[in-house]
Amino acid sequence: MSAAADTGIALAVIGGTGLYRLAAMGDAQALTMDTPYGAPSAPLRVGTVAGRRVAFLARHGEDHALPPHKVNYRANLWALQHAGATRVLAVNAVGGISERYAPRAIGVPNQIIDYTWGRVSTFCEEGGPVLHVDMGDPYTPALRAALLDAAVAAQVEVVDRGCYGATQGPRLETRAEIARLRRDGCDLVGMTGMPEAGLARELGLEYASLALVANWAAGCGPSSSDGAAEITMAEVLANLEHATANLPALIVALLARIG
Repeated sequence: MSAAADTGIALAVIGGTGLYRLAAMGDAQALTMDTPYGAPSAPLRVGTVAGRRVAFLARHGEDHALPPHKVNYRANLWALQHAGATRVLAVNAVGGISERYAPRAIGVPNQIIDYTWGRVSTFCEEGGPVLHVDMGDPYTPALRAALLDAAVAAQVEVVDRGCYGATQGPRLETRAEIARLRRDGCDLVGMTGMPEAGLARELGLEYASLALVANWAAGCGPSSSDGAAEITMAEVLANLEHATANLPALIVALLARIG
């Protein structure tokens, strides 16, 4: 595709770890797109959910081949906007720091702190006007409110508010690093929240996060002693599968609440 498509896309969903397809989507078609910033992580899957057009993109690739620092965030968001999306729901796998965010919880954070480094974090790299976008509220308040209303309607329990700490990855954090994030006020820790949120703001996209808690962060939770069990991928994937089961109903309810 070389020109913007008038597809009437009501919502774009970016899937994180454990979410590589949108099960509720029917009539899905793959859009392979070149961008000025290189290739997106995967083809865009555009189809129908509850009678509305929805786009889906697997952030890490459909075979989970891209670590967080290698994701082409600029290409992903540019492609979604170019396909006609104006709203983005980012699904993020995270670790829980505060007690409200136990494994299998679903959060709707309202703040973020960026601890990443070395990632291209702006569209203002290749010349042109420099954008100093307002990031006081990094997640679009109206889309967050619609998401919270949708959770009530779908009878899906979510945790409202919280600060997402975005770390570099792909390794998990040390206990000392998580202790620092806790002191900084972070409730959740993940590896993909930035620069994605900032780039969405530069493009003028509405953007909200649905944070799926895959595990307790290091040193957190009821068994946070020095002898606590090691975090395993089996544990992470089992918790994500449980949380992801709520997504179809939540997305259907969200689509009913957005124009």
